[in-house]
Amino acid sequence: MKRIVLLLVAAFVLICLPAVAEETDGDCLYTLLGPDGQMLTMRAGRMYEGDEYISSDDQLYRIVSVDDVNMTATAEHLGEAQIDPAASTAFHSLIASAASEKKIAMYSTHSDESYIPSDGDYSLEENAGIYDVGNSFKENLEKLGIEVEYSEETFLPHDAGAYRRSRRVAEELVKDGPDAIFDIHRDGVPAEQYETTVDGEETSMVRLFVGRSNPNSQANRAFAQEVKAAADEEYPGLIKDIYIGKGNYNQELYPQSLLLEFGTHEIDKELAINSTEYMAEVINEVVFGGSAKAEGKTSVPEEGKAVSSGIFWVIGIAVVAAVVYALASTGKFKSIWHKIKRSSSEITGGMFGEKPEKKK
Repeated sequence: MKRIVLLLVAAFVLICLPAVAEETDGDCLYTLLGPDGQMLTMRAGRMYEGDEYISSDDQLYRIVSVDDVNMTATAEHLGEAQIDPAASTAFHSLIASAASEKKIAMYSTHSDESYIPSDGDYSLEENAGIYDVGNSFKENLEKLGIEVEYSEETFLPHDAGAYRRSRRVAEELVKDGPDAIFDIHRDGVPAEQYETTVDGEETSMVRLFVGRSNPNSQANRAFAQEVKAAADEEYPGLIKDIYIGKGNYNQELYPQSLLLEFGTHEIDKELAINSTEYMAEVINEVVFGGSAKAEGKTSVPEEGKAVSSGIFWVIGIAVVAAVVYALASTGKFKSIWHKIKRSSSEITGGMFGEKPEKKK
């Protein structure tokens, strides 16, 4: 009997440890414990030594041991989380806010993810609930004047190869030089982990997930922390936390790349949809400085030419600073240089940078 029990435990652990376990989720529910044994959070997926966690109150933890039998991990407390100045996306946001076009790209690697109370199941191969949430996020971003390309291509089955299959779409999306790219998901933990109220409205929290095994990890992480900081100020309680886990999750393709988890399979989908309006406003603030979309060009009066000349000097200095910063920041040069060329072209009418496309 004892042998049978051991075999069953071993089989269960093997299920939770596929070949590329760091990029799967939903099979196992792990609990993260603090130094004193208190529960910090839960994750639908294995936790690994070296994974880091930033709590809702910005405390930083690093996992030092994992118990696969009991599906728990223990973390040490490293103090308050700080944003790495060298990896900050501030210059990228400066360039993005100067452009007349604001672009966001999105896709959903786990194409089956759904919400049981609303969709009837946690996994649907057709008409999955995650696309309703993604489209709501898209619509709320568009209301703010942001152009959004949301690929609804599916990458079934939900297994260790899903990120490999979605990579092709992610690569195509970043070719257009978006200001940020998001992989839209939902979590697989108990509902109470995500239920909250924002501005008096029942809604879902959002978890920010960063893959630590990629060259852009520090930039991705800084981006996540900036998003959380803005959300904490404007909509306290919206961002659940930040999990920095083993794997790359295609985030090495772009510095301004994040995996967003809108709620969990046990909550009503409408709560996740509610959170998309708040998230859209946060993203607009962080990526574009809350800038409004330019509705059209206006002529500059004579008395304004001197001001315009001064603006060009300011822009020139900002561009040079951005280039210097980009060269000093690992993994950020390519995307920032694209923004610099696009922005300078739009601002100067095509005299510098990439020539703007003619409108048909």
